[in-house]
Amino acid sequence: MTDIENLAADVRAFTSNVFLVTGDRRILVDAGANFDVVGGVESRVDGLDAVVLTHTHRDHVGNVDAVRRAFDVETWGFDPAQSTVDNELGDSVRLGDDDYSVLHTPGHKDDHVCLYADGPKVCFAGDLVFANGAFGRTDLEEGDRETLVRSIDRLLDTVAPDLAVLHTGHGPSVTADAYATVERAGQAARR
Repeated sequence: MTDIENLAADVRAFTSNVFLVTGDRRILVDAGANFDVVGGVESRVDGLDAVVLTHTHRDHVGNVDAVRRAFDVETWGFDPAQSTVDNELGDSVRLGDDDYSVLHTPGHKDDHVCLYADGPKVCFAGDLVFANGAFGRTDLEEGDRETLVRSIDRLLDTVAPDLAVLHTGHGPSVTADAYATVERAGQAARR
């Protein structure tokens, strides 16, 4: 059975959320930065199969080298030209016991992806959308508001209206009205 835990939930450093997904495949979704993620993983499982990156902003990849060394794993992301990406993601990736569709969702960063599994109705949204209908910054390099809006629309077209959980790159995961949260983010980004 798949279990998902945010290893950065109580971290008070500048980092992204880091989700340990266990089951058939033990995967980290994003590696975070500025905290001991290796110790967090080691206290829960005896190894990893891979790291999957939603995008390559420093707060999501700062711990990649430490994770690579500790667990002898490779990273998967949208753009293998990035030094923190060993392999290019295809159309889907297995996290835990479930296959997730890989959606290219630029606007916050050109190599941004969201991951969605229709069976359990779970989405890893990276920095595209957040709780309370917030959306990712577009004032950073590679950010573009119109592109972000199109990416949010693409996510809405892909995820089911009964989306159960939205795991975001920062802040709490959304476990109630997750689809409506994505809708609100799209509306807010249009303003």
